[in-house]
Amino acid sequence: MVEFLAGTLVLVEVLVLLVGVLARYAWSEPLTWSDELASMLFLWLSILGAVLAFQRGQHMRMGALADSASPRNRSRLELAALVICLAFTVILLPYAFEYAVDELIVITPALEVSVAWRAAGLPIGLALILFFGMMRAARLGKPQDVLIAVAIAAVVITAAIAARPLILGLGNWNLVLFFVILVATGVLSGVPIAFVFGLAALSYVALGTSRPLTVITGRLDEGMSHLLLLAVPLFVLLGMLMELTGMARAMVGFLAAILGHVRGGLSYVLVAAMYLVSGISGSKTADMAAVAPALFPEMKKRGAKEGDLVALLAATGAQTETIPPSLVLITIGSVTSVSIASLFIGGLLPAFVCGLALCALVWRRYRHEDLSGVRRASTREIMAALLLALPALALPLVIRTAVVEGVATATEVSTIGIAYSVLAGILIYREFDVRRLLRMLVDTAALSGAILFIIAAATAVAWCLTQSGFSRALALAMASLPGGAPVFLMVSILTFVILGSVLEGIPAIVLFAPLVFPVAKSLGLHEVHYAMVIILSMGVGLFMPPFGVGYYAACAIGRVDPTKGIKPLWGYMGALLLGLALVAAIPWISIGFL
Repeated sequence: MVEFLAGTLVLVEVLVLLVGVLARYAWSEPLTWSDELASMLFLWLSILGAVLAFQRGQHMRMGALADSASPRNRSRLELAALVICLAFTVILLPYAFEYAVDELIVITPALEVSVAWRAAGLPIGLALILFFGMMRAARLGKPQDVLIAVAIAAVVITAAIAARPLILGLGNWNLVLFFVILVATGVLSGVPIAFVFGLAALSYVALGTSRPLTVITGRLDEGMSHLLLLAVPLFVLLGMLMELTGMARAMVGFLAAILGHVRGGLSYVLVAAMYLVSGISGSKTADMAAVAPALFPEMKKRGAKEGDLVALLAATGAQTETIPPSLVLITIGSVTSVSIASLFIGGLLPAFVCGLALCALVWRRYRHEDLSGVRRASTREIMAALLLALPALALPLVIRTAVVEGVATATEVSTIGIAYSVLAGILIYREFDVRRLLRMLVDTAALSGAILFIIAAATAVAWCLTQSGFSRALALAMASLPGGAPVFLMVSILTFVILGSVLEGIPAIVLFAPLVFPVAKSLGLHEVHYAMVIILSMGVGLFMPPFGVGYYAACAIGRVDPTKGIKPLWGYMGALLLGLALVAAIPWISIGFL
């Protein structure tokens, strides 16, 4: 039942947004209710997707400690992680219900219905997670093991409540307790990342402040249902459609014909593809979801290790944060009054420099690759592959043109891509298996739910750090640094790498950019140059484990265990930091074409 509802919601969201675009431009009669309906349904899609991901065990987690344990201890650790997730759900459930009841009096302007219809998705979704979690606990361990785990959780919660006066007395030092120690312990113990972030935020509000826990429900709602994030499931679906219709195979065939005989050739293609596609959707997660399904299968066939693939995907996600029309660029321009047009012009070359750094590492890693069994394609074969791939290669151009020309928003444009892919699959490639469509819609909902639940929990963490006053104290400390602009730049890089690792990108920019830009300007730094430095730094942190949520989103999209990608990722992160150092040291890279 949950699968059917979630899959249906994905299809309805596509139709609602596509009809909205058609009504606005084909029929010249804009639908005032389409975005509102899409937003209301999106929360249900997100939470039901998260339920499916939980039921399937697809929420991102670090299983290093559990995987290295004996079978008996591994089972105990998995049970403990499950009980922690259920404890979070049990504590938050009544407040989610209270939050939904409070929304009864709020009426939407276009549809004129109560917002409670949308907010009810949270308590229902949490109740379903609790239900599926109890079923899994019954299968996972013996009854006495389950009872012991529940008793230990109850003792820990009781002890934490008893220690509340001591925690309050720590002041802002309790941030270390909740967002460093608790998060690190939970992540390394194998608890799903989203639940670790959510539990840290919940614990901070409950034990470190006097605020009601309904604020956490509100932050989860905000982080999970922002209309811009609707691009995530839609681009996930677009990536799956490209594979289903044969478009991905045609595109990869052409790229392989050009670069297949080059060592590490498709890795270069991945870097270039992310550069071209990035920024179109407004969501880095959606960009990765559009590229990875098209390239990963062929790269695996050619012997690439899945850990290296997801590491490079995450690195390119960080590298392309400055590519216009990036939502991060628009956000930073909005909150700092920097010209968005200048940011768009200045963002292309820094990402290109970082891309060259990644390609240099790809060359080094694959310089001894055995290509004895690979034949170089002839010119005739390349032209034939190009002709076949042209409709697929035109898709990024169609999407980017629709955004730049204002035909559709970053969210709506994904529906244009979906319609284009369906038509191309039916009319050109003659590959469209309707029988696989329902399963594809369900898989889209589950994968998107896992990603969006992480972002929602990260939004709650961002709110906690703001309310604590940590952001303003950090800006004041940076303003008082000795050493002038060079030291300020180095500290800014370090600061935004750390902030990016614990906050989803846009909250980090919204919270801290208005505070540090006046300091940078007073030190003589060009604001576009400084913007590129902090955006790339934030991107590095966003995709850097163990806390960077972007890395786990990349793993979810690639369907790869996070532990497999960490080792190769450090090399790519080193290359990105080298590129970032060049961008910081040479202002011309950012402002040379202004």
